[in-house]
Amino acid sequence: MTDIMGQLMALINNRMLMIPIISWGIAQVIKTVINAVMTKSFDPERLIGAGGMPSSHSAYVAALATTAFIQEGPDSPAFAICFVFATVVMFDAMGVRRETGKQAELLNQLTEIFSANYEGFDTPEKALKVLVGHTPLQVLFGCILGVIVGLVA
Repeated sequence: MTDIMGQLMALINNRMLMIPIISWGIAQVIKTVINAVMTKSFDPERLIGAGGMPSSHSAYVAALATTAFIQEGPDSPAFAICFVFATVVMFDAMGVRRETGKQAELLNQLTEIFSANYEGFDTPEKALKVLVGHTPLQVLFGCILGVIVGLVA
């Protein structure tokens, strides 16, 4: 049991793990507040969901890269890996995932049209999730948030 507690404490004290998690949490709270202000209603799914302002994925990987930079140095393999990983995640959020959201929105509209006009058309129980990707601005603000959390923490 002592060994498990020691490993748990090692995880909790791992800055390259905890700082990105904290950054993700802050981004999710900000995203939920912005969504509540914009829609005038609280949606608890925003606390864990993807998409929206700021990008929590971008905050997460930017905090990871920043922490690796500070802890391991700019010439370390750890920083290089984290930096490359962060750029891939952020470009993916603006590219493939954003396009997936646009396609989901269109498919949802088509489903509504078919449901209204064709008897016997089986509609899915739930609409496809539209908020899966990010605009460049959402990614930028997520990245800035992650760098700030990485520097401050």
